[in-house]
Amino acid sequence: DVQLQASGGGLVQAGGSLRLSCAASGFTFGDYAIGWFRQAPGKEREGVSCISISAGSTYYADSLTGRFTISSDNAKNTVYLQMNSLKPEDTAVYYCSALVGASPERLCHYRIGGDYWGQGTQVTVSS
Repeated sequence: DVQLQASGGGLVQAGGSLRLSCAASGFTFGDYAIGWFRQAPGKEREGVSCISISAGSTYYADSLTGRFTISSDNAKNTVYLQMNSLKPEDTAVYYCSALVGASPERLCHYRIGGDYWGQGTQVTVSS
């Protein structure tokens, strides 16, 4: 079975950092683009950052202004999102999602999600 296991959320003060992890299983990791998405109460889902596992190419939402970094560890079938200089407006439930054969831009910007989803992990940034 395909599984995406998201973890690493929590409560942090503004200016702090968190690292989210998305552990994948049940599919050929290198065939996919995997990304992070977030949804805050009353807001639409947003594609935060996505990565093509095979190509290593990445996509970031413009709003991030270089604060987040996505990476993958192919040996562990895991995608990470390093989040620095966190702001209260980053508060949301963060989800990881995967789409076969896609570019990061297609996954994050055009489709805003893939065919497989992990459970959400809450990120709360206090001011």
